[in-house]
Amino acid sequence: MTFGMTCPKCGLMQLPGPSCKSCGAPLGGPAPRPTSTTRAPVASPSPPPRPSAQPGIEAKRAQVEGEAAQSRRLSFHGAGGSLLGIHIVNMFLTVITLGIYYFWGKVRVRRYLLSQTEFEGDRFAYHGTGKELLIGFLKAMLVFGVPLILLGIMQELLRGPAIKLLAGLFTYAIVMVLIPSAMVGARRYRLSRSSWREIRFSFRGRTLDFIKLFVVGSLLTGITLGLYYPIFETRRYGFLVSHSYFGNEKFHFDGNGRDLFGSFLLAIVLFFPTLGLYLFWFLARKQRYFWEHTSFGGSRFRSTVTGGRLLLLTLGNLLLLVVTLGLGWPWVMIRNVRFAFKYLTLEGPLGLAGIQQEAQAATATGDALAGFLDVGLDLG
Repeated sequence: MTFGMTCPKCGLMQLPGPSCKSCGAPLGGPAPRPTSTTRAPVASPSPPPRPSAQPGIEAKRAQVEGEAAQSRRLSFHGAGGSLLGIHIVNMFLTVITLGIYYFWGKVRVRRYLLSQTEFEGDRFAYHGTGKELLIGFLKAMLVFGVPLILLGIMQELLRGPAIKLLAGLFTYAIVMVLIPSAMVGARRYRLSRSSWREIRFSFRGRTLDFIKLFVVGSLLTGITLGLYYPIFETRRYGFLVSHSYFGNEKFHFDGNGRDLFGSFLLAIVLFFPTLGLYLFWFLARKQRYFWEHTSFGGSRFRSTVTGGRLLLLTLGNLLLLVVTLGLGWPWVMIRNVRFAFKYLTLEGPLGLAGIQQEAQAATATGDALAGFLDVGLDLG
């Protein structure tokens, strides 16, 4: 074993190494081992990103957030000229059938208006028939019309103020029951005959409950000289909305009539100074309030209608009817529908996937009675 080596240049005896420690000449020996070793850190490979444990939930959450920010609108594609053609044919056939075709004509108008109304790419449909309306009208006349006619005859034939007063009170009581019955019956029938994406609407409120609400509200409105009106109107609207369904999904209303009381008082105070025009601002306020407290599923309605726009619509409709001697009625109806949809939106997630069909039976008696008494919203 070699313990040392001699430098070939200067002759110095030294330990093996790469060069001489005296003259620096190369010796050709192995390099001395370092006393300490410092190793460079080796970067460990980073683990691959972990996949999301619940990708379905994340996708669903993103979809819900997108729907929550979405604003939906109803659109209407009808035209006054098309509705005028339907109206002219209805008038002609009604005359030559001595009024019998009137009910079929009503169905044609309703079917046209709903078929021209679109939501989320699909249009509504109306499934009522003229035969149903005719039978409903005959029933209404038999059940309600005959008693009212007999009471009117009694008031004319019977003598004595007490008997006449009693007959008058009895007639008033019947009418007070007829009006709410007609409103509920009309809503029940019309919703049951309306559909969207082949799913029917329905109304499931009890007629007796609405009669009680209507009678009490009417009496309190009279006793308070009209001050109870906004509370009564809100309760009545809330009953009709909160018992309405689309399939198995229910509409909801969370308004309170006290919120409209201040606006109603202001409308009374400004009635004469504004020649009654301020009523349009109150009606617009009431319409906005009713819509904004109406919801369906996770969505809530929003209305931006104003009193000025409502006034201009009314004046325009009145002028149109006067200039056309009433023939502009189809355009008035089209204007009203488009106006209602223009300022109305539905905001938030709908959740339509879980809605199932739950059609409800209904007769046209209440609808015919509503038309006879001219109560409720009539689409034709």
